[in-house]
Amino acid sequence: MFVTCLVDLLRPSVGFAAIELLEAARCTVEVPETQTCCGQPAYNAGDRAAAVALARKTVAECEDFDYLVVPSGSCADQIRNAYPALLADDPHWRTRAERLAGRTYELTDFLVTVLQVESVPGDFAGSVTYHDSCSGLRGLQIREQPRALLRRVPGLTLREMPAAEECCGFGGAFSVKFGDISAAIAEQKCVNARLVATDAVVGGDLGCLLNIEGKLRRMGDRHTRVLHVAEVLAGTSDRTSG
Repeated sequence: MFVTCLVDLLRPSVGFAAIELLEAARCTVEVPETQTCCGQPAYNAGDRAAAVALARKTVAECEDFDYLVVPSGSCADQIRNAYPALLADDPHWRTRAERLAGRTYELTDFLVTVLQVESVPGDFAGSVTYHDSCSGLRGLQIREQPRALLRRVPGLTLREMPAAEECCGFGGAFSVKFGDISAAIAEQKCVNARLVATDAVVGGDLGCLLNIEGKLRRMGDRHTRVLHVAEVLAGTSDRTSG
């Protein structure tokens, strides 16, 4: 499993929930201790040298496993779609990157497409709405997979917010470079989420979720929880403060 920076540094509960889900599906999960960043921040900032170095590092660390599973659409998209292009000038590294890309999956996509799970270990007493992250949706076509899994959670009601597929305003460095625009987009996302009056906003990218939660709290909403889909599916959301 590729943990991702935000999960490692800000909400490790997401990583542990992802492991619980995979182990419940009878997978043997290993987390390479030397893994760091996938290189997406450097890639998006135009630092090609750093992005290439991190791509090579990640390929070398993860290429010997049967699959690489990522609890983040944006990081999975980076490894799956950006790595082969980044390393295209070196035939040796390009081949290795392409092989890893073919075995890399976002978490819910892996559970649905590869493992074809029929049940999940969690339960949730309440209603949720799902936010589609840009990278997962557009880069990996992750849309129905998390919803299919959420519908299998006992006690959970899934309600669709308006414009669920629209950006939350995060976009990594975008939220820093264009703060006013980002804040306006985030506010609209939160308005849309609150229209369906759910107990929680759920998503598959922690960056989006942190952005949404921060905006909800600044808007005075202390009730709506903001949870990663892995936490809901694994039934660990009660251990999460978000």
